[in-house]
Amino acid sequence: MSFHLRSLLDEIKGELAFKYIAIARSLMDKGYDVISFGAGQPDIPTPDHIIEAAKASLDRRFTGYTETAGILKLREAIADYLNERYGASVSPDEIIVTTGAKTAIFVAIASYINPGDEVIVIDPSYPAYSEAAKLLGGIPKYLTLKFDKLKGFEIDLEKLESMITKRTKIIAFNNPHNPTGAVFPPRVVDELMRIAEKHNLIILSDEIYDNFIYDNAPFKSVSQISGWKDRAILINGFSKTFSMTGWRLGYIVARRDVIEKMIRVAVNVYSCATSFAQEAAITALKGDWTPSRKMIELFRRRRDVVYEELSKVEGFEVWKPLGAFYIYPKVSMLLKKINMTVEEFVDYLIDKQRVIVLPGTAFSEISGGDYIRLSYSISEERIREGVKRIREAINELLNRAS
Repeated sequence: MSFHLRSLLDEIKGELAFKYIAIARSLMDKGYDVISFGAGQPDIPTPDHIIEAAKASLDRRFTGYTETAGILKLREAIADYLNERYGASVSPDEIIVTTGAKTAIFVAIASYINPGDEVIVIDPSYPAYSEAAKLLGGIPKYLTLKFDKLKGFEIDLEKLESMITKRTKIIAFNNPHNPTGAVFPPRVVDELMRIAEKHNLIILSDEIYDNFIYDNAPFKSVSQISGWKDRAILINGFSKTFSMTGWRLGYIVARRDVIEKMIRVAVNVYSCATSFAQEAAITALKGDWTPSRKMIELFRRRRDVVYEELSKVEGFEVWKPLGAFYIYPKVSMLLKKINMTVEEFVDYLIDKQRVIVLPGTAFSEISGGDYIRLSYSISEERIREGVKRIREAINELLNRAS
């Protein structure tokens, strides 16, 4: 199958979160009091000891290229972290340091996909999986999560297996999950690996939120499964756990022979990750985790507040998330009453109340029209004020509709 980049680019969507971040900044620059639930990043600054490590690296003039795979000491630190936490049996030569987890996703998919190959994507999802597949001439196939207000979001494993064809190469799996906040139970991870083994597939397991887990929800990394590297690629990074989003550091873990091929892709995409940021990342992993633990506990309290407040909003069906820092209310009942699309509703909140939320269509072409996503990476006070404004907007819309 032949394809042309120019025609493919017409099908590629940007990550809409960045569009709404720009809208929020523009309104704030004009003096408006904007409450943004849009950003998928912690609002807590990078811890001081990590910043100081980067400064020290700059002072030593460690500013040149590094090896594409990443400096050895950082790969050793990543391996130590995964081995200590998960018993992952990882060595440094099974790791590539990337310019963020999004780059890791692209490199991983590029290493396996030929034009016409299929990638099964959990719906809704972080857009990078489907968009990378499209850009490479692959075909994303969407498995929509089942939603229950009491049980939350669940994967229909039987339906997933029925979607597999001769062209299926990858199942993209994000756990904990963006945008729903679900933490998929260990049995699901085990079953996905069984399915991958049975059908000779790869599980691309994006575990970037693996430290944002609440209420002792059971979490299982693919790296805890014996022989996992034969059937899985692990993606993770520093953006969320250490509030290092702008530092652009992620990593891929895979079997050594796979990593050797991925390096050929990586060297032609970005050469290497930023040198002094890599040295700071060693300090992040090996240094004091107290700031990260405090941040995660803060997010748990915020999760409780946003759930409590949104549960009072007319027309919202809300499930209490177990991980990440997002909540994904179903708003289809409300949209029907006010005769709006989700995009129109989101725009109304911006125009009338200066509140930013993301439409579910930023994460799903199939089910997204029924949902909105809120990131609770803002203070509890601002969460309460933001939801109050949402309620006021809805009351106005319902009065208009009646």
